[in-house]
Amino acid sequence: MRGPEPPGGARTAGTRRRGYVPPRLGSRALAALLVVVTLLVVVSDYLTDRGLGLVPLLIFLPAFVAGRGTARQTAAAAAWVVLVLVGLLVYDPFQTVSANLSTVAFTAALGALSIAGAWQRGRRDAEITRLRSAAAALQRQILRPLPLLTDRLLADGVYEPVEEDSRVGGDIYEVMPSPYGTRVLIADVQGKGLPAIGTAFAVLGAFREAAGRDPELTSVVEALEDAVVRHNAFEAQSGEPERFVTALVLNADGGRDVQVVDCGHIPPYLLRRDRTGPAVRTVPLRNSGVPLGLGSLAPKSRAVERFGLPPDAMLLLCTDGVTEARDSSGAFFPLEERLTGWAEASPREVAAGLLDQLVAHTGGSPADDIALLVLRRSAPPEPDREASSSSGSGGVGPPGAGSR
Repeated sequence: MRGPEPPGGARTAGTRRRGYVPPRLGSRALAALLVVVTLLVVVSDYLTDRGLGLVPLLIFLPAFVAGRGTARQTAAAAAWVVLVLVGLLVYDPFQTVSANLSTVAFTAALGALSIAGAWQRGRRDAEITRLRSAAAALQRQILRPLPLLTDRLLADGVYEPVEEDSRVGGDIYEVMPSPYGTRVLIADVQGKGLPAIGTAFAVLGAFREAAGRDPELTSVVEALEDAVVRHNAFEAQSGEPERFVTALVLNADGGRDVQVVDCGHIPPYLLRRDRTGPAVRTVPLRNSGVPLGLGSLAPKSRAVERFGLPPDAMLLLCTDGVTEARDSSGAFFPLEERLTGWAEASPREVAAGLLDQLVAHTGGSPADDIALLVLRRSAPPEPDREASSSSGSGGVGPPGAGSR
């Protein structure tokens, strides 16, 4: 059965749910605000027979406008209040000239301060906007927006960093075409914050270079290992602790099998519909290696494994921000159970639907970065490639792609 289609489509990299931002004042809204508030104050003042008892409250109106509007709008509000106050004082002045002049002067001074505050806030907002635009452009080079399409795979998914004002966290992904097939990376850097992002950038750079250069998947992983070790050595000079990175590195060529090297990461999930209905299973990986950065501690070299990815199936990759998400009672998010309703959906629907369910499970406050990729073949596998792989070395990888 197809899962319910979530509103708004899939959320991709950099589409975090943000807090509510008050809307800016439009010209018509400002004019209506000034007229309505002025009428309410003046009419209330004279109906209560207090004689300018409430009218001086109008001097605070420009300060309110300064918090939402532009400097020009604040100046218009200040000029309006001064004109209204002068008109009222001409109609019904105070007992002394000094009182009238001091009231007008104080109103004008507060209006000028409000204008200066609105101008300063406008400059600060413009600077923040420029900085965020530059950061967004840079971060789009770190994590490319989903979906991503190659001649072998379609990848869609969601990415939600836990940091409120960040577009990139410690979870990373990449999908790269190469002469040897489509290479896929999903990884989770230990820790959070800027140091974790630095490690993530080192891993991504190494993957993008090695994915198109090295024919063997183990060689790609060795390049990632070296990148993490070098980055840890560099960070140690500034007192930062060493970090490790869990990762899955996959390759989909023309055959029916997908090759994978597991570096201590969560195993993938295979979604397909069989004769008995929707089926979801964890792909069993026998050679779960150590995370990147800890390769020197491993008793044996990393090895390539194979598993089948039929054209009608989808492969789900995720980080522990999905599997270890908890609700208010401490219960983990039941990922495999939730996947059963999405076997016939598209990758976009699977990713967006799971994110909605995950956010609902955590009460809207996930405690960790969330990265989720859904892969589907974009072209049917080639039978001759499948035959050649099955006649090889017992399903342990292509020639030369095993442990080194």
